[in-house]
Amino acid sequence: MSRRGNCHDNAVVESFFYLLKRERIRRQTYLTRDAARQDVFDYIEMFYNPTRKHTNNGMLSPVDYEMKQQKMNEAGV
Repeated sequence: MSRRGNCHDNAVVESFFYLLKRERIRRQTYLTRDAARQDVFDYIEMFYNPTRKHTNNGMLSPVDYEMKQQKMNEAGV
């Protein structure tokens, strides 16, 4: 939930849900809620986190970005 008067609090979440709807949900018709849940889970865990590149991460996927950060922390940078 956004704080009153601060429209930028939800920007990241709103961007994610926009992409989720554009890239996955609008292309599908789900017969059950369980099918929809499984498809959203697959989108997040199998595509969005390990594969999809993000402009705010230097065009790295979240998994690649975290690995880069971990290596930098281990190197003491």
